[in-house]
Amino acid sequence: MKKMIKYPSTPQFREVAVNVNRRNNFVGLDENGDAIYDPSLPKPVLTFKGTVKLHGTSAAVLYNDISGMWSQSRGNIITPEKDNAGFAWFAESKKDIFLTLIDEIKTKFSINTTLNTIGVYMEWAGGNIQKNVGICNINKTAFIYGVKISPFNDVDDENSTAYWVDYSGLRSNENRIYNMLDFKTFEIEIDFNRPELAQNLIFDLTMEVEKECPVAKAFGFDNTIGEGIVFSHIFDNGSRVFFKSKGDAHAGVSKVKTIKRVDDVKINKCIEVAEKVTPNWRLEQMLTETFDLINGGQLDVKKTGDFIKSVVNDIIKEETITISENDLELKDITK
Repeated sequence: MKKMIKYPSTPQFREVAVNVNRRNNFVGLDENGDAIYDPSLPKPVLTFKGTVKLHGTSAAVLYNDISGMWSQSRGNIITPEKDNAGFAWFAESKKDIFLTLIDEIKTKFSINTTLNTIGVYMEWAGGNIQKNVGICNINKTAFIYGVKISPFNDVDDENSTAYWVDYSGLRSNENRIYNMLDFKTFEIEIDFNRPELAQNLIFDLTMEVEKECPVAKAFGFDNTIGEGIVFSHIFDNGSRVFFKSKGDAHAGVSKVKTIKRVDDVKINKCIEVAEKVTPNWRLEQMLTETFDLINGGQLDVKKTGDFIKSVVNDIIKEETITISENDLELKDITK
């Protein structure tokens, strides 16, 4: 039976920073099965690869030995009779080519397609699919940007056992099936202990793409608008974190969530002052008071919020002058 296996929604950078930190801080479950987090754990430093985000429509070709090959849009299984911008018709007309690409994946990663489904995820872009971007100048074309392996018993949620594999080299340019890694890519390192410090670099790279789409340029169309960048990091186990960064020139009068430049100087000043007003002695004192350690109280991760609140209250009482001397407000450093 053909099963809809959706491509996950691409989050914003701020959402990813929160999710990575939660994932890193997770230390287990309590007796009630609730998650326990340790916010004191050092956060990871991850390298992300960015590919140009194309303004088209989501498409995919999937295959397993039981159901054969089928096509999807963002939210539905599609057919040439019930299509999405002509992709299902294109996929059916290029079925032998797509099956050859799927066989490449199957062979390269030793995938048992009796037990697993291979999903090749693409942007179907060009022609009249969208407007106001450089790739409107080319014919409708498929651009591969991800390959996921989904076991038959997989559930399509946060408990998914699906995993992502390397899709470099997967292409058939002569059949208008391109690989996003063949166009200009970007690489950034993000320290999730201070993720906000990466925001200006992300902004600058996004504006570079918005000013001139590297994909349209590769097809011979210079100085045309690009949409943005998708940054992703794949862990050794095949799980992935990714986020999008978009400009707004492609959107016309519509409203889209876009990344903004931040004040690096102020961010670094906030970090400097926050560290200055939280010496170990203050943290230890507030820890003792919050958990009544002097009278035999015990640490409880569920009261972390109470501990943080006590630290902030002590800073308000003792460090107002320090904060104001640095032209900051309390709200600038509490987070």
